[in-house]
Amino acid sequence: MEPKEKVLETLKDADQALRSGDITKLSGLDKKDVDKAMNVLKSEGKIFSPKRCFWQVK
Repeated sequence: MEPKEKVLETLKDADQALRSGDITKLSGLDKKDVDKAMNVLKSEGKIFSPKRCFWQVK
């Protein structure tokens, strides 16, 4: 599974907004891969930040 898909799946499975560190732990991915994937997902409009440093699926 591609890191972008794994990050999106991890966010969908969570019942709350997550920080990138939480996504890293839950997904088992490297922090750099999570950050890159989140930047792509953010630019595609699939995730948003409800409050500073937290992310969730739109």
